[in-house]
Amino acid sequence: MDRRGVLAAGSAALAGLMAACAPPPQDAPATGSAAPDPTTPAPSSSASATPTPSPTFTDTDGQPAPKPAGAPVPWSDPTAVPHLFVHACVVDPARGFGTSAMAEGNLNYKITVAEFKRILPRLWSRGFVIVSPHELYETLPDGTIKAKTIMVPENRTPLLFSVDDLNYPAHQKDAGLATRMLVDTDGRVRTEYVDADGTAHIGAHDVVPVMDDFMDNHPEFSLTGHRGVSALTGNSGVFGYRSSVSLHADSPTFAEDVKAATAVAEAMKATGWEFSSHSWSHHAIPKMSLAELREDCDLWEKDVQPILGATDLMIFPFGWDLVGTGTYEGAHYQELHSRGFRAYFNVNPGNYTWGQFFPAYWRGARINVDGITMGRTLRGEADVLTPFFDTAEVVDPSRPPSISAPGYKYVSPLG
Repeated sequence: MDRRGVLAAGSAALAGLMAACAPPPQDAPATGSAAPDPTTPAPSSSASATPTPSPTFTDTDGQPAPKPAGAPVPWSDPTAVPHLFVHACVVDPARGFGTSAMAEGNLNYKITVAEFKRILPRLWSRGFVIVSPHELYETLPDGTIKAKTIMVPENRTPLLFSVDDLNYPAHQKDAGLATRMLVDTDGRVRTEYVDADGTAHIGAHDVVPVMDDFMDNHPEFSLTGHRGVSALTGNSGVFGYRSSVSLHADSPTFAEDVKAATAVAEAMKATGWEFSSHSWSHHAIPKMSLAELREDCDLWEKDVQPILGATDLMIFPFGWDLVGTGTYEGAHYQELHSRGFRAYFNVNPGNYTWGQFFPAYWRGARINVDGITMGRTLRGEADVLTPFFDTAEVVDPSRPPSISAPGYKYVSPLG
């Protein structure tokens, strides 16, 4: 199998995986959308744009301040920490939910920037504090892991947070989303957004800069300064740059793109972000042959790891775990373990928390904050978001009455 072997199955095979996945694919593009074109160059990292001031996030959307923090108390069970995740946000709902070929997928699997800005102050007001997965466990010299005890103030609840797919592939350019991430002259991570008229704007148009702005004004929203985990693939580069050597080495902007992507990664690390593998291909790992999995891991280590650095976190594409509620065993798990992964995260929108912790690995479940879960919440079909925020206060009025894509049928991950 050559370097592109994992990708060579093509969009038809990926569509089949999405249709078969349970829970419904959380990272899927809209049905029928084109696969990323590896030959399309990213916008130049020096492209001119209209700087637009990022709003200072002093507005808490009318939410009261959290209760005063009490005395620190020990928290020693990683499996009891809830984990929310989102995808790249829709900036322009008129395009993202309307005219874009990705409209169906955006409605189902994404939230808008406005929704994210409403969610953060509600989490803050309810006393949640962001923690790092690595605050909850440590890896010992023999390769096993051990739970760590953190001290959490009374009236505070630790919360894991992650964001998937900040890759900004070329086929999303007209989907009402940001187009790339960059580091501004002040050293802050910002996003570029190209509006419907073709004008590029620099500001806070996606998860990372919006979270950064909020944390800058509310540092107490993090227990120790951690801001979140970014889960990335490699089959279209990272952060909006065609930075994967296996695909883009012949691009005239390749060196510049790698440099720009690395600068973003370093700036994110400096402000408290961490990175996870999301596979290279964004194919469901249990559906890969062992040879395909090895190739996929090789490609991630070749294309993505030099930019982000090594990681022991695996966030499964589509949330599709290796097994159900059983324990890990077999060749696929052994391959991932041999690559250094120790913490694995699936998707289970039916439980506030779920996990397993063994000396060899930690498994956790993430809750998808998206049109699917918000729609089910407002219809009274689910209440998993209720401890975190009032969905009716958060949902963007530009969404259709169905909230998710009209006609979408939810399939429970529990069968």
